[in-house]
Amino acid sequence: MSDDIAMMTASRLVKLYRSGALSPVEAARAMLDRIERYNGKLNAFNLVAAETALASAAESEERWRLGAPRGPLDGVPTAIKDVLLTKCWPTLRGSKAIARDQRWDEDAPSVARLREHGAVMLGKVTTPEFGWKGVTDSPLDGITRNPWDPSKTPGGSSGGTAAALAAGLCTLAPGSDAGGSVRIPAAFTGTFALKATFGRVAAYPASPFGILSNVGPMTRSVTDAALLLNVMSEPDPRDAYSLPYDGADYLHGLDEGIEGLKIAFAPTLRGRPVDPEIAALVAKAVRTLADLGAEIIEAEPDTEGAEEVFRMHWFAGAAKLLQRFDAAAIAGMDPGLQAVAEEGRSYTLLDYMGAMARREALVVAANSFHQTYDLLVTPSLPIAAFEAGHEVPPGSGMTRWPEWTPFTYPFNLTQQPAASVPCGLTKAGLPAGFQIVGPRFADALVLRAARAYEKAAPWPFPDLEKTLKE
Repeated sequence: MSDDIAMMTASRLVKLYRSGALSPVEAARAMLDRIERYNGKLNAFNLVAAETALASAAESEERWRLGAPRGPLDGVPTAIKDVLLTKCWPTLRGSKAIARDQRWDEDAPSVARLREHGAVMLGKVTTPEFGWKGVTDSPLDGITRNPWDPSKTPGGSSGGTAAALAAGLCTLAPGSDAGGSVRIPAAFTGTFALKATFGRVAAYPASPFGILSNVGPMTRSVTDAALLLNVMSEPDPRDAYSLPYDGADYLHGLDEGIEGLKIAFAPTLRGRPVDPEIAALVAKAVRTLADLGAEIIEAEPDTEGAEEVFRMHWFAGAAKLLQRFDAAAIAGMDPGLQAVAEEGRSYTLLDYMGAMARREALVVAANSFHQTYDLLVTPSLPIAAFEAGHEVPPGSGMTRWPEWTPFTYPFNLTQQPAASVPCGLTKAGLPAGFQIVGPRFADALVLRAARAYEKAAPWPFPDLEKTLKE
């Protein structure tokens, strides 16, 4: 029964809390039991606050008993990515360069909203150092592993979050995404994630990677993502770039389907190769969308030069980040982070201004594309999960992670909502995902399309007793 509780959706848990059939304390204990059993092999959590979580769950239990929950997530077990500030817990960002012994007295906006709505916070989950790459390992926390196959990476930078979700170690969580960091691990672990429209979810402090970065929901179901986005999108004055709060309910209209929508399908972008197994699974998912009544047309937006533009933004951000540390601290950091920061330092102001102008052209091209198409579908990633502890697939000839993530970072540049949706398993038993991209501000439409697919083709989760056996 404990394992059944751990894999329940937030929506199901809240329904059971309301009826009195289940207690938030029982749910928290179920999660903590699984963390005890499995986290040693996965390394998803780097901080587990069992006593605090159980005390919080007991308070939630009393609120539900009195019929006065704080909000729609009251009592739901949640994990916090270790780049998001959290009161009373250190936020070390996977780095030995961050002093643990300091005041931790502030919540990031998404964490504050979760706390206000009564979520039970279990602890912090792992990230690469400062969230800089698409896999999850760091000098501080070591290597995080994939619940489907612990020899593989769960992706990154929200890899600890995705691993915890797939393994049933938490129910939902906020993640951050500046180049694919919620969608990459969702695709590698068979979970769901949405990078919302830039500014939809307030962020503070500002990301070192500038206006590439977004905070978005990571869950095991689309309905839970809509529920979490309702909470996370509530306003916070600390974000200089946040959108005006519109009070949208992302659960409203979620099950209206996609009949009549015009969806562009890009099996690749600018000819980038896709593993044949991944391509076949994505094509099958697109046929399902057609069966659900969508009009599918093969077409792709203009993304010419996106990788170079992204690298210039990203690597310059890394250089700016490392400015705050002395040479001794930098020498102990991830060598890859040091290398991209060094490249970022070589850019001139005119180089960066040129990249900004090219980024603006990509936004205009995307806006024009969506004058014709309601949505765009691509693979989430061109490959399945590869060996843990490597930035790029061993033997691939690649040097940096953006080379194997050509479908994610373009939509950080254009600030569009984009979700990764599970769409089956390879012959090796590893998840594949497809990406649904909408025009800016069409977060609800992206969720609606993902929900239509989820109802038609539910996705599985790993059998940990099998995948994590000795």
